[in-house]
This record gives sequence, C-alpha cells and structure tokens, in this order.
Amino acid sequence: MGIPSEKLEITCQSCGAAMVIEPELRTARCPYCDSPSVVDRPETADRPDPAFVIGFAVDRNRATARMREFIARRKMAPFGLKDKTADRVYGVYLPNYIYSATAASRFSANIAEEYESVGVHSDSDGSVSVGKKRKTEYYGLQGVHTTSLGDIVVTASRGISNAEIEAIEPFEPEGLRRYSAAMISGWISEEPTLTREETLDLARAEARSKVTELLRRFMPGDGYSNLRQRTALHEESIDLTLLPVWVFAIRHSEQKPPIRVLVNGQTGAVGGTIPISWGKIAIIAAIVSGLLALPGLIGIVMELFR
Repeated sequence: MGIPSEKLEITCQSCGAAMVIEPELRTARCPYCDSPSVVDRPETADRPDPAFVIGFAVDRNRATARMREFIARRKMAPFGLKDKTADRVYGVYLPNYIYSATAASRFSANIAEEYESVGVHSDSDGSVSVGKKRKTEYYGLQGVHTTSLGDIVVTASRGISNAEIEAIEPFEPEGLRRYSAAMISGWISEEPTLTREETLDLARAEARSKVTELLRRFMPGDGYSNLRQRTALHEESIDLTLLPVWVFAIRHSEQKPPIRVLVNGQTGAVGGTIPISWGKIAIIAAIVSGLLALPGLIGIVMELFR
C-alpha cells in the first residue's frame, strides 16, 4: 500500500478546534489552547502502530550542554561555532525498527598456523643454518556457523539517516516500554517515512555485517585469509519503536545549511558531522611553512583554537 501521504483533520479534545495534521506526524498541539493530541491513523504494513517506546531521560538543558561539549572538542570546527545558539531545538520520538534474526552461515577460509622448527635449515640462497626457525602452515577450513542477532536498530525516517542514528547508539533495551499514546503526548512524534522493505534492507545489511565480524573473531589459528560466507537469515522479527532524540540545528554561516547535531534522549550520547574550517587549515599550513614562526603570532593563533 505504501506510505500514506494524506493530511488528516482531527478535533482538539479540549477546545473543539479543528486541526490539520501532516501525514508524517503522529502528534500535534492545538494552536488555540496548546493541548497535545496523538493521531489515531489506521495502520498499514508500511506504517504500523508502534510496538515499543523509550522515554526521554535527558532534558533539554542537559542535551544542550552535551551538544556544546561535543562541538568544543572539535578543534577544527569553524571559528565561533561553539558559541552559536541553535536556530532550532526539538525533542522528537523518531521511528526506528528493532530487528532480530537467526543467522546461519556456511563459510570457508584458509587458516594459518605458526610454529617453530628446530634443526638444520636450508635457506633460499643455498646457505645452511642450525637452530630454530619460525614457519607457517596453511590449511583449509569450512563449516556452518549459527548465531542469534538482536537489538539491531535501523531508522524508519527519510529525514534522519541510519548513520546518524548509529552515531548516538546504543539505546538501552532496559528502557523499552510497550507503546502507549500517553508516553508521547506533548512531544513531536514522527511517523515512518521509509517503507517496511526499505527498513528490512537496512536491517539485513547490518545483520550480515555483524555476522562477518563474528566469523572473523571465530576463526582459529594465528591468522586467516580468503574468508568466504553465505548467510541466510531466519526467524526474523521487526518491531516499530519510537526512540527519544534531541535535534539541534545550528547555523554558522548564512550561505550554508545548518549543522545538525543529535543527542540520544535516553543516554546523552552525541553525534553529528561538524565541518572543518578551511581558515584554520590555512593558518596551520602557514605555521608549518614558517610564515607565522614568530612567538607572538603563534600565541595569537593558539588562542584562536582554544
């Protein structure tokens, strides 16, 4: 059926005003009495009702402090960015899927075994030596590896990429609660804007990546090469979960789009891509080339980078 794209009209339960809700939102506030509402849309395969939600444990002040610490640690960030005030700050329940599966992999690899040989050895140049010599032997290994994969989180939002969510993971599963409208009332809550198949593709790719890492750690011996695998995923489950995220939009230049920084609303973990200041790079290049070698100028430059 795809993602619904129609706006929805609802009635405020407090004052009776009519409100039009955008298709990508699950919550709204009445413009007349500021009462919160949670939209009750018919669920579809691509937009099911949430199964779980993790509540906010980090308030706006703490999230702002964590964001500022994150930017302050980026010494190559644009000048003055750490002192900028965010243009927009909002706490949002983002739609994500939590995926689990059983992975069965058939694999093959060449395994290296190192050992010491004691005796008389002939070297490649024709010389003969007596004593210990380290040698490596290789043998083929193949088999089946089965593992359970759980708590793989993938975005269901076109606005927030999977990489951005990964940067602020993990979300602690102990905080999972069964979804109720009361938990998200008064907050912004986004509906899924990726289809179920799109999110499954993301989840399966991440699952196979985890299997590859598990197989690498599983390999015996002193090394391996030519690892190959074929992995089938069984007993898949995927549950729509609303995760708490603080989103900061910070404009550092009128000519450039705002920088987006995310803060995990449960743990306070921070993620975001901070641009590099080409002005700072130019200053460093000048110092290296000796153009700013005078001690007084170096002191001024160091102060700029504090």
